[in-house]
Amino acid sequence: MRTAWSFHAPGQLVFGRGGVAQLGRLAARRRWRRIAIISDANLQAAGLVERVAGALAAGGIESTAVLAGEPEPAVEAAERAADEAGRFAPDAVLGLGGGSNMDLAKFVAILLRHGGRPSDYFGFDRVPGPVLPLVCVPTTAGTGSEVSHAAVLTDHQQAIKVSTLSQYLRPALAVVDPALTDGCPAKVTADSGVDALVHAIEALTARDWSELAGDGDAPRAYEGRTPLGECLAERAIRLIAQHLVTAVRQPDHQPARDGMALAATLAGLAFSHSGVALVHALEYPLGGAVHVSHGAGNGLLLPHVLRYNLPVRQAAIAHLAGLLGEACDPDQPQPAAERAIAAIQRLTSAVGIPQRLRDLGVRRDQLPEFAAKALAIKRLMDTNPRTPTQADLLAIYEQAF
Repeated sequence: MRTAWSFHAPGQLVFGRGGVAQLGRLAARRRWRRIAIISDANLQAAGLVERVAGALAAGGIESTAVLAGEPEPAVEAAERAADEAGRFAPDAVLGLGGGSNMDLAKFVAILLRHGGRPSDYFGFDRVPGPVLPLVCVPTTAGTGSEVSHAAVLTDHQQAIKVSTLSQYLRPALAVVDPALTDGCPAKVTADSGVDALVHAIEALTARDWSELAGDGDAPRAYEGRTPLGECLAERAIRLIAQHLVTAVRQPDHQPARDGMALAATLAGLAFSHSGVALVHALEYPLGGAVHVSHGAGNGLLLPHVLRYNLPVRQAAIAHLAGLLGEACDPDQPQPAAERAIAAIQRLTSAVGIPQRLRDLGVRRDQLPEFAAKALAIKRLMDTNPRTPTQADLLAIYEQAF
C-alpha cells in the first residue's frame, strides 16, 4: 500500500500574452548562449521562428532553426534533428510548435547529452540523467508537452507510436504565450483541443494513487489520481467546454484562445502527474497504422473507453456532466454519467472529430492486432481504473468501428 504521492513540474512556467518576448532575458539569466530551435517549415513561413529567434537575440542569444518537425514525427525525424542541431553545438534546445515539435526537441536534448538512438530510451525511466537544457514554447493548445515528462514518436517499422517518459524531460523553462496560437487552423485547433480534453478526463478517472503498486521513492511513470491532479483536470475540462468550439469556429477570438492555452497547460500538468490510460493505449496502434492525429484518435475512442470504465468510475464520469455544463441530479449518477458521455460525443462531433474507426480507413481485420499491441503497453493498463483483457480491448475497438 502506498502512503504518499509526489508532484513534478517544469523548472519555470511563464504564461500570458507577450510572454515570448521574455525568452532572451530568461535564457541569458540561465547563462545559455547558443540555442537550437526545433520547429518546422510552416511555422517558419508564418514568421514564428523568426519571432522567437528575435526574442532570443534581444538577450544576446545566438540561435539556429532546425526545421525537422512533421506531424506525428517518425523516429528518423528525431535522428535527423539531433544530427543537424549537434552541428551547431547548442547549450540548450528550444521546441517551438505543437506537441510533435516539442517532442522532437526532447529527443534532441536526450541524444545531444547522452548519445545513442531514440529507441535506446523508449519506455519509462531509461534516460540516465539530465538532458541538455530544454525550453518549450507551444503554438497549439493541446498536448501539454511544454509541462510534461513524455515524448512520443512514430515507429513506422512496427506501425505503432512509442513514447519515452522521464522526469528529466520536464522542460527547464516553458513559455506559454496564447498569442502564438492566434489564427491556428481549425483542424489543428480541434484535434489539439480534444487531446487536452482526453488528458484531463483520463487524469480525473485514473486509478487512485493509493492503489498503484510500489512505495518509497522509486520513480514511477504516473502517480495515479490525486487531489492535486483532480483540481488541475477539473479546471481544464471546464475551460475546454467553454472555449473549444469558439476557438475552432472563430480563429482570432482571443478569450477563447487564452482559455484553451490555459486548459492545455493545466491538462498537461494533470495527465503527466496522474496518468493517461486506456484511451491512449488504444490510440497508439491506431495512430501508427492509419496516421490519424493523436487528438482525433483519442477523441474518437474516448466515449467508448468511458463506457467500459463506467462500472468502476460511475461517480467520476457523472461528475464530468457538470464540468461540461450539463444539468444533472447528483443523486442520480447513472443518468448523469450517460449525459456526460453524450455531451463529449456532441462536443467532439461539433469540432469535426471522426466518430467511427472506419471513417479513418481502419479495416475490421486490423482490430485484433491493434488490441494485442495496446495490451502490451503495461504502464497504461496499470493506470486504467479497470483492468482489461485483450478481448475487452477488441470489444472497445469493435464498438468504435
